[in-house]
Amino acid sequence: MSGWAVLGVLVALGVAGPLVALPASFVLGGVDAVTLTLLPPALGRSVLLGAGVGIGTLLLGGALAVLVSFYDFPGRRVVEWALVLPLAIPGYVLVFVIVGQFGYADPLQSSLFGGLQLPGLRGPVGAIGVLTAVLYPYVYVLGRSAFLGQSRQSLEAARSLGHGYLGSVWTVALPLARPALAGGVALAVMEALADFGAVNLLGYQALTDAIYRVWYGAFDTTAALQLATVLVGLALLAVVLERALRGRARYHQSLAHGDAVLPRRLTGWRAGFACGLPVLLLVLVFAFPVTQLAAWSVETVLTGRVADRLGEAAVSTLLLAAAAAAVAVCTSTTVAYGQRVRPTRTGAVAARLAAVGYAVPGAVIAVAIYVPLVWLDRRLIAVADNWFGVEIGLLFTGTILGLVGAYVVRFHAQAYAAVESRMGRVHPHLDDAARALGADRARVLTDVHLPLLWPGIATAALLVTVEVIKELPATALLRPLGRDTLAIMTWEATKDSRFDTAALPALLIVLVGLVPVVVLVRLWNRPVGTAPPVPQG
Repeated sequence: MSGWAVLGVLVALGVAGPLVALPASFVLGGVDAVTLTLLPPALGRSVLLGAGVGIGTLLLGGALAVLVSFYDFPGRRVVEWALVLPLAIPGYVLVFVIVGQFGYADPLQSSLFGGLQLPGLRGPVGAIGVLTAVLYPYVYVLGRSAFLGQSRQSLEAARSLGHGYLGSVWTVALPLARPALAGGVALAVMEALADFGAVNLLGYQALTDAIYRVWYGAFDTTAALQLATVLVGLALLAVVLERALRGRARYHQSLAHGDAVLPRRLTGWRAGFACGLPVLLLVLVFAFPVTQLAAWSVETVLTGRVADRLGEAAVSTLLLAAAAAAVAVCTSTTVAYGQRVRPTRTGAVAARLAAVGYAVPGAVIAVAIYVPLVWLDRRLIAVADNWFGVEIGLLFTGTILGLVGAYVVRFHAQAYAAVESRMGRVHPHLDDAARALGADRARVLTDVHLPLLWPGIATAALLVTVEVIKELPATALLRPLGRDTLAIMTWEATKDSRFDTAALPALLIVLVGLVPVVVLVRLWNRPVGTAPPVPQG
């Protein structure tokens, strides 16, 4: 096997390695008493949260995808891309705005909005509602893409059998889009199970919240690892259910076999209703939070109440994001190039294992990576003391290096997908030509591939940077003492009801989160062969 192929396998296994500590916690330590106490209620709440968000995002995202794909109404061209914008709002930021404006419906807490308060915000209804509102774009984007890939002839065949237009969509278009809708639901459920900030602020004690309380309350590593193992099991169960929902059928419907679907034009009150509902949703979930954050931020700046450490937190956030992006780009490029040099089943399995981290919640990554970091620090301290007589402190545990490592384990999959996809477009003949001219594998990578890979590398770095800036649970568990990020500052200030302190960092997070959304909109797949919409009737 080529040296690059071996290196790619080793890097992939190194990225996935910390996750081995999760199941090992049950084998080595038995079931912890704290686990037995906290697991049943926390597991039930997480299952309820995942099921509720799955159903909510399927109904909301699927309905919106059907609306913009099969119907035409005033403003549809704007609405169809604007519906992706809520993806830039982290759940804990939306909770911060809601709590700051309306309160928790607690009679002892004053509201900032004329005394109006929202009942039921705390608990499963509030948690499911908030996460559904920010995660439905996963289902919407994948569903819309699937609908636009279908042909008009299939709907016309259904109508010739006596179905109406909506009946044809229900009986033909939705079943054909089932794999895409199931994939979107799985992504939304995994994100919901991984959420920590929103559920913590809403007092909903799911598994992520239980892991945090065990970690910081009792510092019980075994119980935290075991709870994290169960949470990973839930995330993997979501993937299994997504595969089951797809069924054994294969869907090859495409525009190559027909014309693009012509959206039916709505008129009168139907057109107003079709336009009004998405606009109302966007106002509530995106426009109102962003406007409120901007207003609070301006007020904070004008009154001189900007947090003293905001600049430091912003710099720390950017440095962590840049470091994690650089490392993730290196690991993903190495793994992808190793597979290109010598494709093997071992390399393919290792690459898939390295990508598992994206399905693992940040709280779980933090707990899993802590164990090998402690072991490594102890070995290094012992070697430095025994061999050189030098006392060194912790190099990885509770340091920036450990936190960057957790980010790489969590987001390597995104970087790998971007780099590997771009590398697949480089024709193998270029490698052969360079090798024929005497270039070794390293020079082929630096002189041939890297100049051609820069769009994929830039995309990978951008995705990882944005995700790191928004990441909360892993940062909360592993950050060095005194080192806050924008996400941590927002979360802690919101917990203490210091909304003036939280507004500006929250706004910065949202603005950065808009970057990948804008890129997504620019790369939006347009239907082929579009034609003017068909008038109703």
